[in-house]
Amino acid sequence: MLPVLALVGRPNVGKSTLFNALTGTRDALVADLPGLTRDRKYGYTKADYPACIVIDTGGLVAGAEGVERLMAEQTLRAVEEADRVLFMLDARAGCTPADIFVANTLRRSGKSIVLVINKAEGLDQGTAGGDFYQLGLGEPQAISAAHQSGLRTLMERALDGFDVSDAQVADDRDRIRVAVIGRPNVGKSTLINRLLGEDRLVTYDLPGTTRDSVFVPFERDGRQYTLIDTAGVRRRARVEEAVEKFSVIKALQAVESSNVVIGVIDAHDTVAEQDASLFGMAAERGRALVIAVNKWDGIPSDQRDEIRAGVDVRLPFLDFAPVFFISALHGTAVGDLMRAVSAAYDASMCDMPTPELTRVMELAIEQHQPPLVRGRRIKLRYAHQGGRNPPVIVIHGNQIDHVPDAYKRYLMGVFRKRFKLDGTPVRIEFRSDDNPFAGKRNPLTPRQRRSRQRLVRRSK
Repeated sequence: MLPVLALVGRPNVGKSTLFNALTGTRDALVADLPGLTRDRKYGYTKADYPACIVIDTGGLVAGAEGVERLMAEQTLRAVEEADRVLFMLDARAGCTPADIFVANTLRRSGKSIVLVINKAEGLDQGTAGGDFYQLGLGEPQAISAAHQSGLRTLMERALDGFDVSDAQVADDRDRIRVAVIGRPNVGKSTLINRLLGEDRLVTYDLPGTTRDSVFVPFERDGRQYTLIDTAGVRRRARVEEAVEKFSVIKALQAVESSNVVIGVIDAHDTVAEQDASLFGMAAERGRALVIAVNKWDGIPSDQRDEIRAGVDVRLPFLDFAPVFFISALHGTAVGDLMRAVSAAYDASMCDMPTPELTRVMELAIEQHQPPLVRGRRIKLRYAHQGGRNPPVIVIHGNQIDHVPDAYKRYLMGVFRKRFKLDGTPVRIEFRSDDNPFAGKRNPLTPRQRRSRQRLVRRSK
């Protein structure tokens, strides 16, 4: 499972700046639930850095009251979730009493701590952190989050000792890895137990699993699966009594380890911002997605159309994901759901031959030409597959920087229909055809060019 780093410190030391630099986004997942404030953000590191989950927190201050006290509570919960804490300090302010308070608080947590001295640009790297040795938390690491300086060295140190290899993935290479995610009490555990057998108590806990996430092998309709359970598998009789503890961390780790995600929604509740955030994060990570609206058997017939419309309205960006209205308790439509999971996996891993991709693209262009750009037509020449899980289609041509988003969505729809790519995100990349003579010097000398020009004039 991906390791978790929490960014902690007093206010205004650059925690959010570092978070944005590591994740490459200002729109990271916000856990908007009771007990989780908007000051606590979660995100994956971008491809430039080793893979992990980063938590941005509010500032810790002594004698906090009101909002600051709530922020402090959320920060301490983030520390509990984290595998390692990045304790951030301001190189230009030096070690302050507020920093000492944070240091004492973190020391009591028992977590492994890395001192991060931010805003160290222009300062001597050897002396920038000298004032902070008095904290007794080891050697400081000087960085500049705003200038993204020293971040790679910081991440290598922060993740030292963690196994971020794909060992678990390799073990399950021949199985379809399925993660079940959703808010508390939507019926995840009931669905999991329905898939595994009503009275079965599963105790699988393979190496590499953390925070109650377990990898559960099972078979259905002749296919081998590994279920990534973030809620904990319990006996059917105990499911209703248990109160599920929601964890964004467990959900994000499960998504990262999966091939297909089942996003569970309670039919008796509205589609919340948290549902959209979690499922959207799965799509952004390129995971195939199937949505299960659970507890459908208890919905009156006259309300069902309204609920269907509500799902469509609130999740329009997930139009590729099939939606199933199920009852995990009674097993209604669970078989259809799992067939869709299997089909979504196959779609995400499909092979698309270059000749067929190019032919489909040409037919799409014949039916709907690309727009003109300053009087010139965008030319799309050929397409080929650039990756799987999710499928990536690379299109080569001229003026591709001017392809409108609407035309890109049109092509995506054509490819999706032709290759039956339901249930999986599809990514289209445009690449410009290179000029073979670009950057090369003219082989003719200036005298030779003048002679050629004279000959051309005489021939006229």
